[in-house]
This record gives sequence, structure tokens and C-alpha cells, in this order.
Amino acid sequence: MNRENYLFVIIILLIGYGCFGKKQEVISKKQEIFKPNWESIKKHYKDPEWFNQKKFGIFIHWGAYSVPAYGSEWYPRNMYMDTAQFTAELKHQSIGPSSVNIHHNKKWGNPKEFGYKDFIPMFKGEKFDASEWMELFQRAGAKYVVPVADHHDGFAMYNSNTTRWNAVRMGPKRDVLGELLKEGRKRGLVMGASSHYAFNWSFYNKKDHFDTTDPAYADLYSKKGKNLNEPVSEEFKELWWARTKDLIDNYQPDILWFDFMLDTPEWREYRPKLAAYYYNKGIQWGKEVVLQDKNFYEQAFPEGTVIYDLERGKLPGIRKLPWQTDTSIGKNSWSHVSNWKSRTTNSLIDDLIDIVSKNGNLLLNVGPKADGTIPEDQKKILLEMGQWLEMNGEAIYDTKYWRTFGEGPTEVGTGHHSEGGNKEFTGQDIRFTQKEGKVFAIMMEWPENGSVLIKSISLEDKISKVKMLGSDANLKWSQNENGLKVEMPKEKPGKYAFVLELTL
Repeated sequence: MNRENYLFVIIILLIGYGCFGKKQEVISKKQEIFKPNWESIKKHYKDPEWFNQKKFGIFIHWGAYSVPAYGSEWYPRNMYMDTAQFTAELKHQSIGPSSVNIHHNKKWGNPKEFGYKDFIPMFKGEKFDASEWMELFQRAGAKYVVPVADHHDGFAMYNSNTTRWNAVRMGPKRDVLGELLKEGRKRGLVMGASSHYAFNWSFYNKKDHFDTTDPAYADLYSKKGKNLNEPVSEEFKELWWARTKDLIDNYQPDILWFDFMLDTPEWREYRPKLAAYYYNKGIQWGKEVVLQDKNFYEQAFPEGTVIYDLERGKLPGIRKLPWQTDTSIGKNSWSHVSNWKSRTTNSLIDDLIDIVSKNGNLLLNVGPKADGTIPEDQKKILLEMGQWLEMNGEAIYDTKYWRTFGEGPTEVGTGHHSEGGNKEFTGQDIRFTQKEGKVFAIMMEWPENGSVLIKSISLEDKISKVKMLGSDANLKWSQNENGLKVEMPKEKPGKYAFVLELTL
């Protein structure tokens, strides 16, 4: 190569490098669009459309607490509750030894000698099969899955770089979260993760006659002292932040769900920091991500910066911003317990319909056994929900809320932990969704007199066709100033809620 050609190549390379550098600088700036303050986050954040289209997801509570299978996933907390005490952070008073504490002493022995840590080697998950789980969830009609990554107990269900107490080094000795995310994504499911770790600081009761005060296990039980209301240390907050970043960076969850305690004043400075970091990561990954929080204690995340989540409760009406209810198949627990009491398929389908009519999603929890199998009663409910959605999913997925969410005599409890007092819906209770020139009128039960009058349909709603999903029957219907009257077919298409498709 002569001197002139050599210089020409050098010049081209330098120009190319300069352009490449500028391009990288532009990309880098784009990747850092969110700043760790609410003004920036409010300005740039928009709820992803895909989340509101999915409508139905699966939550998974599985961990070392599944081994004792008693009480609930709060077994590791309650096993150390042996006297009356008051905990300010939960606004909860224990009037004496918990039933879990009594049970633990009888079955497993003194918590000083056999503590929660000793359940972890027993947590084998020997029958865990991520493919089987995901196949079941798909058959249930779920579109996204959120496994618990970190619960209050401090045991990470993934290959954590911040704690030895993780499922790869102990217990199953497998990357449970990683396997689930890989299998779900392979099947086209949206995959998330949940973190409940902020409460680990106060989760375990600290007394000298428990193993929770042993410094050797402070990295599981936290370094908090014996004072019940000791403020969260800066060291623990930094550990939480490192643990959260580790989860985000290495697993790239599409949904990141947080439990209460992150929404208390002590964690105020970390919330915009978290939102900015996670949303910027989403830009780097080339996908829209969803952050979810309960805003349980205060308006922790300003409206329009996060997906609002309600635990075991609903909203009274339509919320124009997307939201979510998380509840469990189990009435009495989120994790598997020996006396698990399942809700009915009918009530869960009704919940899904009511929530979707108000612009929300349902995140439904399953509780696998310690060996990694999902109990048959839970499977049965999931499959029945899947059968209903296979027939009626057009009225659920990708729909929008209508001008009113519904009509009928039955009112639902609203707010966190309100579902326990709900009454069953009647044949006069109707919920509405809409999509592509069609309104779906969903009857929560079969009308008793063989017909239904839908009062929310006015004469201005020009109906051209009425049919029932899952039925080939030609329906008789009429429209007047009182509403739309529809005669039911002779045979019910299924056992649960029934959908009338109204073509405008």
C-alpha cells in the first residue's frame, strides 16, 4: 500500500470512529432518559400498552416456607412470635404466642436449635419442572408470569451475587427464577419477578432464645437488633439496592413487582432511584417494562409513574390508568400449606371479569408444594379458568373499558384485603368490555327467568347483531327505551359467566 492510500484509509477510519463515537454517545443519552426524580419520571414514563392487553397473569409463591407447609408464607416470621408484642411497622399486635410458634415447638423443636435456616436444606424441589409449570399456566389462559424472586425470609430463588442464601447454592441448587424465565419466554409469555425483600429488616423477631440473634446468620435474618421498631439501617438499604440491581441486571424482568414496606417513608429516597434505573434499563434492552407497587402506606409512587396494585381487593369503578389486583387461589395462604383452602373457579372468573371491566388486570397466585409439584386442586381451577377463557377470551384479552363498567345489585368490597366480604354475583349483575365495534355484556350468572334486560344499552346504541359466545343458537332480542332484552338459549354454553357479543 503506498503512502497516499495509507493516509486515505487512516482518514476514513478516523471519520468512522468519530461517527461511531457520536452514535454511541446518542445511544447512551437515550438510555439515560429517566433521571432519579419524579419530575423526570412523570415526564417520560408511559404505561405500556402491552400490559393492559394481557389482562391475566400468574403469581408464584414458592420457597423454603413451603417445607413446613403450615400457616402461610409468613411461617418464618410467626414461628418466632412467642409473646405478646406490638409492631409499629405493621400496626399489628400479637396477643400471645402464635399458633405457628406453638406448632413449631411441637413438631420441629426449640427455634434456638431448629430455626428457619434449617428448613432450607430440606427445600429440595426435586420434582420441579419449569416446562410443566409454564404449560399449565398457558392452558390456564395466562399471558404473563411473576415468580417470587425474594420474599421477606431473605432466601433468593435465583443465582444471587449478593447473598449466599440462594437457590443455586442451597436447597434445590438450581436457578429457579432463571429456569422459569427462560421457559416462559420460549413460549411467548411475558416474564417478571417480585421482590418482598425490603421487609426482611423487620421480618424476624430477635430474642436471645432464638437463632435469629446469632451473628452467623445475620445475612439471612438481617442485622437488626432486638428493638422491634429499630429504624432501617443505611447498610441494609444499600444491600437492598445492590440486591435489586442484581436481579434487574441479570434477569431483565419485563415486570418488577414490589411488596409493601418499600412504600414507607424510610425508603422514600430509593423509589425514584429505582424507577429511573429500571426504566432506563428497559430502554437499553429495547422493551417497555412495568414497575408495580401497592402504595400501601403512602403515595409512594406518584400516579402515572407505576402500575398500581391492590392486594386481595378491587376498585369501585373504572380507572383510566391501568391497574392490577393480586390475589391467591388460596383463601388462607399464598404458599402451599397442608390446610390450604381454595377459592372457587366461579369466584375467580367473576373477579377477572369485574377487574377487566374497570381497566385492570388479575395476577392470580399459585402455591406449589416443596417438592415442586402444583397441587391437583389448584391445577383443576387453573384448567377450568383456561377452558372459560378459550371460549370467552375475546371479551377479555385486548379489550378496553366501556362507558360504564357494569350494572346490577351486587356491590364489591374495595381497597386492599377487601375480597373476603364479597357476596356472589347474580344473573342481574353484568359487566362490560369493548373491542373493534363490539360491546361484550358479560352476565356473571345465568338469568333466572330465561332472559336478561341490559339497561345500560340505550336506543342510541344501534345494535345490529346479538350472539352468545360458545353458542350457535339464534338469539331473540329487542331494543326499546328500557334497554336491550335478550332471550337466553335453551342450553348453557359452560358453567360460569356468560358473554353476549353485541355488534354496533
